[in-house]
Amino acid sequence: MSGDELKKILIAEDEQDIRDIEKMALEMLGSFEVETCVNGAEVQDKVVSYEPQLILLDVMMPIMDGPQALGILREDDATKNIPIIFVTAKAMESEVERLISLGALGVITKPFDPATLSQQVLDIWKGR
Repeated sequence: MSGDELKKILIAEDEQDIRDIEKMALEMLGSFEVETCVNGAEVQDKVVSYEPQLILLDVMMPIMDGPQALGILREDDATKNIPIIFVTAKAMESEVERLISLGALGVITKPFDPATLSQQVLDIWKGR
């Protein structure tokens, strides 16, 4: 899958306004196909039917947070190789390093610039 062009992204974000901005920015500026979830548990439900090439996971969400969702995705043969990018307001270097050590492809910090979000995602995707 490493040579594939990125087309399908699944977003997990509990805040409606941020989720809408992410979706709109990625669809309009990046021409990606985007599906959304409100928490990590919903990712588990949608990931198999939607078959995303990449998942953007908010770190702090109710019911199941991003790191918990990543752990579960990595345990399942069907989802263990899907690249994950965390999106978080906690931009401290130690937190970013912790998230990468969990197996994330990259970390995008909030607030992000909607005008450059799709390029950030693409840059992380291409660097994998």
